[in-house]
Amino acid sequence: MATTTQHTHANPLGFIEEELEGLRRQNLYRPLRIMSSAQGPVATVDGREVISLSSNDYLGLTHHPRLRQAALDAVRQFGAGSGAVRTIAGTMSLHEELEAELARFKGTEAVLTFQSGFTANTGVIPTITGEADLIVSDGLNHASIIDGMRLSKAPRVIYPHADVTALRDRLAEARSKGGPDGKPHRLLLVVTDGVFSMDGDIAPLPGIVEAAEEFGAAVMVDDAHASGVLGRNGRGSVDHFGLHGRVAIQVGTLSKAVGVLGGYVAGSQALRDLLIQRSRPFLFSTSAPPAVAAACLEAIRVFQEEPELIDRLWANTRRFKDELPRLGFNTGVSETPITPVMIGESAVAQEFSNRLFGEGIFAQPVVFPTVALDKARIRTIVTAAHTDDMLDRSLEAFSKVGRELGLIAGSRP
Repeated sequence: MATTTQHTHANPLGFIEEELEGLRRQNLYRPLRIMSSAQGPVATVDGREVISLSSNDYLGLTHHPRLRQAALDAVRQFGAGSGAVRTIAGTMSLHEELEAELARFKGTEAVLTFQSGFTANTGVIPTITGEADLIVSDGLNHASIIDGMRLSKAPRVIYPHADVTALRDRLAEARSKGGPDGKPHRLLLVVTDGVFSMDGDIAPLPGIVEAAEEFGAAVMVDDAHASGVLGRNGRGSVDHFGLHGRVAIQVGTLSKAVGVLGGYVAGSQALRDLLIQRSRPFLFSTSAPPAVAAACLEAIRVFQEEPELIDRLWANTRRFKDELPRLGFNTGVSETPITPVMIGESAVAQEFSNRLFGEGIFAQPVVFPTVALDKARIRTIVTAAHTDDMLDRSLEAFSKVGRELGLIAGSRP
């Protein structure tokens, strides 16, 4: 006679709750803040009107009238969506026009757009590298670069952040030893951010390019936080240093200074052609909606026709940057509008952010794993849209909360 054994199974996903509880205990859990207004220097977050220092909208283009109008016109003409991936039926004239304009702007032969800066990096790196190659990466490169390398079959080595001497040593060793089979690497690819998103420092790109040229390596730069910020009319770090023609690949985002959504890869026509044939994020994701493509196209024109926006961005940046250290805060090595206020402990950074919110200032904490456990910070970005009064009120709030928490001089005993 057959018998039936009943089994009681524990929840196979029960570990998720345990992980979440661990994050809460370590003060690493971050609930989402909800914005119920347009993005801007003043926004409504969790039902409260606050001055926002947490947006990547460097030039205030998310609410620029020219971009709004371009998006509306595109919806009327082309509809709400593109309907397919680019290789099937999703390539519109708007996509081609945007890419041609970006190529002219960046000074490259060609550009291919992606759904985000993240997918641009995870699309290009695995496509052009394999087992016969070697990727040499800065130790503080963005997570999208790291994931792009993980998706590649190419081995990789890391050099200490911004250390050109160490980079040269890694390249020299790679050239002398070759790959695991002793054969020379087909491609040595040096990858770096142009501006590092957590610290706000600029990559030593001239030294990186010189080292790469010495050992026959190609250079790839992720200019997500340099686009619209550095170089003529915001052309990026390659233009900032006058290195046109010496950097093989430039990756950028269309969702920060451009103010919309997407990413791009700029380089040779052959690179664009290969990415169209082989890049998985491009091949398996529906193309950008018409409103997005049209607004991005208009943003690139605004970069070139309204240079006063970048001037205002840098004037605000200098003012805010100069004042925070005078108040007693450590802003690290930042050289750009990304200005971290270094705190150290995650719990203190979370408390600092919460108290700033109580003062009407929205400035988010950055904690592990985005940064090291002992490197928690409040990451601020001032934009071209902030007024002098907004900056004054923000600085007053930082000073007040810093004193209350005992982080700066004049603190409570």
